[in-house]
Amino acid sequence: MKKTFILVVLFVLPIVAYLFFASGVNNFGRLPVLTENIRELNVVDSEVKFKDHITILGFLGSSVDNRKGNAFNLNQKIYKRFHEFKDFQFVMMLPYGAEEKSKELKEELATLADVEKWHFVFDSPEKIKAVFESLQTDISLGEDLGSPYVFVIDKDLALRGRTDDEDDGTKYGFNSSLVSDLNNKMVDDVKIVLAEYRLALKKNNAERTK
Repeated sequence: MKKTFILVVLFVLPIVAYLFFASGVNNFGRLPVLTENIRELNVVDSEVKFKDHITILGFLGSSVDNRKGNAFNLNQKIYKRFHEFKDFQFVMMLPYGAEEKSKELKEELATLADVEKWHFVFDSPEKIKAVFESLQTDISLGEDLGSPYVFVIDKDLALRGRTDDEDDGTKYGFNSSLVSDLNNKMVDDVKIVLAEYRLALKKNNAERTK
């Protein structure tokens, strides 16, 4: 009996533990797709696209000064943490006329971090609304075409979020006015999406070397 017990501890338990954790990666290692086929950016004089990028999408609107705090929260809590990932980017949509204010904001952000992957995209109200509506969320865009919420868009133009959030049920976006929302939820969700692509890249590289 003693030998049998030792064999179980040495050989069977590690296998069970491996299967348990492997199952955990499969079950919990992906962030749900909430909306597919997000409207792609098609902006004159801009090469910024959602396709093949992991994008944090925001809508600063025409009242840029009123959302500086949101931008700084995102810069400190999300951007600085993840911006070195190759295909990661921030895209902020604004209506024409907000160029000067956004330039000032970007210069202020640049004093705190390398802002190469902060993209400010300007378009007509109609096209901004079209992109926002393609997300198909329960969140409304303000009259100034802005929102405190930001959204995670994957490389295949799909909105990622939570289907069983303890506070919101289905969680489409993250409130950049609330540091707690960024710290307690968004950081984890962005980590998951980035990990998905890292694992996929490693798998592809391994298959090429076979």
